[in-house]
Amino acid sequence: MTDATDLGHLRRCVELAREALEAGDAPFGTVLVAADGTVLAEDRNRVSGGDRTRHPEFALARWAAENMAPEDRARATVYTSGEHCPMCAAAHGFVGLGRIFYAGSTEQLVGWRREFGAPSSPVSPLPIQAVVPGVAVDGPAPELADELRELHRRYSAGQR
Repeated sequence: MTDATDLGHLRRCVELAREALEAGDAPFGTVLVAADGTVLAEDRNRVSGGDRTRHPEFALARWAAENMAPEDRARATVYTSGEHCPMCAAAHGFVGLGRIFYAGSTEQLVGWRREFGAPSSPVSPLPIQAVVPGVAVDGPAPELADELRELHRRYSAGQR
């Protein structure tokens, strides 16, 4: 169940995804929130420069490793516009971050990309828990599905 606080953070992730799209990147955005509700860091996708590993979830996992104590990482929540890819899920697990809440699922994204005629990802579309068993995961947020679908449609149309 998505409460107002979760939905607010997820909406910010979608705003960051829109910023990414407007900058020529795939539409993904992520926010790292401390246990007390403080927003610690946020980022958007930055892959258009050629480094396809510049995902916001990966960047915030590295930020957390450098700036947070292990016990604070474990109590934090990572909100993201899209479910983590396997690379980002592994980074999340390796640094010991806590709960993940995504607005759109990998399953949704795979279906949308197929619908748009976009090429599939070079990485297997695994759910987070297949990569990081035991991590608390929430999502998707149906309230944001149409908006996310449209961002991904626009990105796919620009890739042709």
